[in-house]
Amino acid sequence: MPPSAVLPSGPLLGAHMSIAGGHHNAARAAQAAGMKTVQVFTKASHQWSARPLTDSDVRAFRDALAEGGLVDPVAHVSYLINLASPDSQLWSRSIDSLTLELERAEALGIEPVVAHPGSHLGSGEDAGLTRIAQALDQVHRRLPGLRARVTLESTAGQGSSLGYRLEHLATILDRVLAPERLAICLDTCHLFAAGYSWSDTASYNLLIDEVDRHVGIARVRVWHLNDSARECGSRVDRHAGIGCGRIGLEPFRALVNDRRFARLPMILETPKGTDSHGVDLDVVNRLALERLIAGRPAAAPRRRRSARDG
Repeated sequence: MPPSAVLPSGPLLGAHMSIAGGHHNAARAAQAAGMKTVQVFTKASHQWSARPLTDSDVRAFRDALAEGGLVDPVAHVSYLINLASPDSQLWSRSIDSLTLELERAEALGIEPVVAHPGSHLGSGEDAGLTRIAQALDQVHRRLPGLRARVTLESTAGQGSSLGYRLEHLATILDRVLAPERLAICLDTCHLFAAGYSWSDTASYNLLIDEVDRHVGIARVRVWHLNDSARECGSRVDRHAGIGCGRIGLEPFRALVNDRRFARLPMILETPKGTDSHGVDLDVVNRLALERLIAGRPAAAPRRRRSARDG
């Protein structure tokens, strides 16, 4: 995006919202919480099958986005999908499901489709990364010319999940036949739990330097903004409200003021509910981030040392 297109209002803050009753309800919930964008599942997250989207479903969602002033919505795929699985049946089913999810996102007018890379389940990291690249190649062959694209999410590294190192994402990009069809989603909780420490502006710059070196800043399409309930390097995926976990509030200041990521969707996946005053927690977390937005860029990254602990 050219500098003239970067607006001073900062990133597109949004939240993952339930699609119960229809995708349009998620858009309306995001509008009610004061969001600028929204993330949705394209279908029930714990089911393989899905009722086909009707023209009415699609129109209702798109109308709700327009009415709420929401732009650049994001989709997240089912947790059942495992592109790294060594089991041929699950692997094939995952390819079929991801293909379906991309088609549904395309119909809804959603471009970034966030997916966890997958878990190798004992086959080893290198074998799992190759399996992921091969699966993505199959998906891309099935869907030529699609605008919706897989946006690989960084993970915490829990169990045998891949993507907890930026090098994993770089390897997938290197092994697929059409890397230009892939984007990256960075999750702040996952990065921290995986061992990427960013306690201040200096360490934040080191982290973004590593992102640029391994996958390229320009390929980052979505951020997930979550604090971490567990310590840095724990490799345990436990989200917390902004400023309510081990990352703390201040480290988010550099990110939300970084003009290199201005106007990108920044999606809250923080705990739902209300605070002690009865205020919706999505609103609480949005306001916490908005208070940090100063309308100025963070310092440029410097190449000195690794941002990873240990």
